[in-house]
Amino acid sequence: MSELLSLVTVLLVGIVLGTLFFGGLWWTVRRAVSSRWVALWFITSLVVRMGTVLVGFYLACGSNWQRWLAAILGFSLARLTVTRLTQSSAPTISM
Repeated sequence: MSELLSLVTVLLVGIVLGTLFFGGLWWTVRRAVSSRWVALWFITSLVVRMGTVLVGFYLACGSNWQRWLAAILGFSLARLTVTRLTQSSAPTISM
């Protein structure tokens, strides 16, 4: 039971990290398009987001491959969720 609770906790950590990563990417894109320093926005955002995710994964998972798998699953679930929530509601044109 303790191992299952540990995996669920790491899954939730993966979801939080994924939400921060992809939510931060969405926020960066929206801010950078109207900025004079577009490249600086994207480079800084990438370094901060990647650093946060890598440190978070390392602290949550260590060397346990089952924890890494659960964290990456949570990260992927967050990607799907953030992608759906941030999609444009522009009408599609079909031909």
